[in-house]
Amino acid sequence: MSVLVLNSGSSSVKYQVVQPDSGISLCTGIVERVTDYSVALREVFDGLTAAGISTDDLVAVGHRVVHGGVRFYQPTVIDDTLLAELEKLSPLAPLHNPPALLGIAEARKLLPGLPHVAVFDTAFFHDLPAAAAEYAIDRDVARQWHIRRYGFHGTSHRYVSEQAAIFLDAPLESLNQIVLHLGNGASASAVAGGRPIDTSMGLTPMEGLVMGTRSGDLDPGIITYLWRTAGMTVQDIETMLNRHSGVLGLGGETDFRELHKRIDDGDADARLAYDVYIHRLRKYVGAYLALLGRTDVITFTAGVGENDALVRRDALAGLATLGIELDETRNTATQRAARRISADASPITVLVIPTNEELAIARACAQVI
Repeated sequence: MSVLVLNSGSSSVKYQVVQPDSGISLCTGIVERVTDYSVALREVFDGLTAAGISTDDLVAVGHRVVHGGVRFYQPTVIDDTLLAELEKLSPLAPLHNPPALLGIAEARKLLPGLPHVAVFDTAFFHDLPAAAAEYAIDRDVARQWHIRRYGFHGTSHRYVSEQAAIFLDAPLESLNQIVLHLGNGASASAVAGGRPIDTSMGLTPMEGLVMGTRSGDLDPGIITYLWRTAGMTVQDIETMLNRHSGVLGLGGETDFRELHKRIDDGDADARLAYDVYIHRLRKYVGAYLALLGRTDVITFTAGVGENDALVRRDALAGLATLGIELDETRNTATQRAARRISADASPITVLVIPTNEELAIARACAQVI
């Protein structure tokens, strides 16, 4: 029983064939520089064939959909009606939902005999407490235009928080957790007893932590100031905040390995970019410690979180009085498996757990079908 998981982005299609029960990945790949999703999907199938996988071996196709809005939060079998509804949500995620819908449409044409299932990035945060979900704006405007904090990377936050409980051999319901998903996109969540009580991303994936190319939190007055004073259009501003801000905007680089090299060479811009990134991250950790009241575990995941020992060290440095103490040897060890990096005496356990959104999506598909 294998599921083909597709993640169709604005310029790439990532794919993986996963066995939901065993968790085994049979093949994985990416098609880049996508301009035609029909061509891209045929390249995906070429990749499957090269790996010895026939489409006859598949029982479903799982699609990552970034924004499900208020209505869609359960894994859902895709039909024409669902696609039409998801099209209406594109303004909420203009960089993510449209390419996902194009990928879904082509995949359904090429594999019409299989169930196609949408798994939503926002699903885990659907039931955020109202105090965390609502913005303090005119309530009628918010209701009319469905403005609230939706949260993103939910598939990863759910998977990692569950894996943390398994690693610690503790009931999920007994744990208060902070999950730090640090990749090119970055988000944090506070999870109490398996249920999220807050997350850093909001209406769109731009809110929250400093990211590779996204600004994260900023004064909304900046937008009107640039429109009114600098003569920038709304599209110009949105493009800047999404694609030319964050670590790239400040330091000219998104790869943290290169950023560290430039810092070592005395590059002041790279140093500033890193310092702003860490400062924002520490603010969220502190805020979530306060929200949770009692925190049992903090987990790092995704590309930067799993692989950058310096980011992990600097994000939690000097917090021993708050119950957080890393073990330097554990933190700097190079291994891929889930592991503990906190000192034995640390009241709060700190973990590194590789995320596996594809496996989570495959298992969601299996549950649906």
